[in-house]
Amino acid sequence: MPSLDDLKKRITSVKSTQKITKAMKMVATAKLRKAQENAEKGRPYSERMNNIILNLSGGVSDKENSSKLLVGTGKDDTHLCVVLTADRGLCGGFNTNIIKKAKSHFEDLKKQGKNLKIITVGMKGYDQLKRNYSNQIIEKITFKESKNINYFDADKVGKIVLEKFEKEEFDVCHIFYNQFKNVMTQIPQKQQIIPLQKEENADTPEKDNLNYEFEPDEDEILNNLLPKNISTQIFKAMLENSASEQGSRMTAMDNATRNAGELVDKLSIEYNRSRQAAITKELIEIISGAESL
Repeated sequence: MPSLDDLKKRITSVKSTQKITKAMKMVATAKLRKAQENAEKGRPYSERMNNIILNLSGGVSDKENSSKLLVGTGKDDTHLCVVLTADRGLCGGFNTNIIKKAKSHFEDLKKQGKNLKIITVGMKGYDQLKRNYSNQIIEKITFKESKNINYFDADKVGKIVLEKFEKEEFDVCHIFYNQFKNVMTQIPQKQQIIPLQKEENADTPEKDNLNYEFEPDEDEILNNLLPKNISTQIFKAMLENSASEQGSRMTAMDNATRNAGELVDKLSIEYNRSRQAAITKELIEIISGAESL
């Protein structure tokens, strides 16, 4: 049974932890609003850009000789997976859920006999994947020093992907991230960005299916838009991740603060009982000594 001094130290330690988790919750709450706004603003832009490119592709006369970013290399042998996670922990199951989604896809590729290459964006993803997939990880990227999510960081990742595609190092590319739904719910996503595919949850208005005349021609516009779209989709995923991370951290820290409070109450009751038992024992010893005299 722990002594009164041990219980007192434990209560002090848990209270200190509770102050830290409460502060982290408040910081995550403050950051969440801005991150959520950015994620919601980025969705229509990235979805519409995808739809415009798909609309343009319908007017391409010679699809066989069009950009490989649109039609692919004609092969499906090597898959590149870009796994976007956080650089910091203490955010509940945010990172783990993305890794689970990615690992499930990795195993499917292995069963099909495909070659797998991985780029990790964020240290937590690398830490969880390096044990089982160290041979497949070809690049690890971290933006730990960046205070805010920005397009330049996403463009850096996009350029790495494009460079490897131009060198014919892979045929298909997917990105993995968490889509923010609300504070309690973040949905792991897998999105194919090379060759371009329509997103499953993207809404395509009827007017996007109309025929337009473009100036310059479709091929020239696509050659400019397709590389930019890679960075745009990665930037959207990073914005979704940022909101999801703060929402998950806020929930996790709220639960941790509540659990710490419950533990303090439990330890306080145990401390008071032990203290009362010690006082009662001392009184019995005093009374017994007095009676013996």
